[in-house]
Amino acid sequence: MHNLLTFFAKYYHWFIFLLLEVASGVMLFRYNSYQGSVWISSANAVVGKVYEWQSDFEQYFSLIDQNKALTQRNLVLEQQLSACKELLADAQEDSVKSLQAMMAHVGNYRFVQAKVVSNSIDRPDNLITIDRGTEDGVEVDMGVACGTGIVGVVYQASTHYSIVIPVLNKWSRISCAIRGKSYFGYVTWDGVSPVVAYVDDIPRHAKFKVGDWVETSGYSSIFPKGILIGKIMEIFDSADGLSYRLKINLSTDFSRLRDVCVITEKDFAERIRLHEAALDSMALQKGRN
Repeated sequence: MHNLLTFFAKYYHWFIFLLLEVASGVMLFRYNSYQGSVWISSANAVVGKVYEWQSDFEQYFSLIDQNKALTQRNLVLEQQLSACKELLADAQEDSVKSLQAMMAHVGNYRFVQAKVVSNSIDRPDNLITIDRGTEDGVEVDMGVACGTGIVGVVYQASTHYSIVIPVLNKWSRISCAIRGKSYFGYVTWDGVSPVVAYVDDIPRHAKFKVGDWVETSGYSSIFPKGILIGKIMEIFDSADGLSYRLKINLSTDFSRLRDVCVITEKDFAERIRLHEAALDSMALQKGRN
């Protein structure tokens, strides 16, 4: 208390000066119309600028939610586009049946939005962690994609988080097809470039060219047909000379991966239970033999 009184006693003239300045300012702007109008105009300009900054700030953070929505929307549109192209190729069917088939194809899946919380692209066994788990409906062996294409497959899932094996992993092997063609193979990664992968087992009689798109084949239950994987850059002969090997430029930029969608098949749980029941039955039969 003594120190506080000493401080006020030492600097009391500054406090008196500030008090007089405030009092003179109030009298100047309150009792003089011109100065008052200047003060109001300046205050409105300052307040308007503050509101503008606040609006920009809120708009910036709202982009996070908008980006999530766009990620899912892009994925749905990509599927619909692929389905439309396939249906247009079969023009002999009437338009009503084509529309119903397209909506049934897309409607068989739902999408769980997720955010990438950790990611790596410089290891042979890269893994991705996302902030969705079993509580959100995510299960092992579900596909993961983003607005620009495929990401990977769920490897492990806890209550709130999941581990994804991305395309950029030496153990990744995803069924794919050349867009508009009936030829399919498997996408693998050589552990070198994060923007390049390879497609193996394309038959020698296949007709395609550099620049064609590679997408998910739909032959597995993990991914629906038509999700982009990459564009063909080069064509090689396989090591045994019996098939082609394709070098592709991945459509997904894994170095900038933020928002993804887990692709959940509506009948996924039933299919898994049926598969496990079949395995148990086979094991029991072998035991009897």
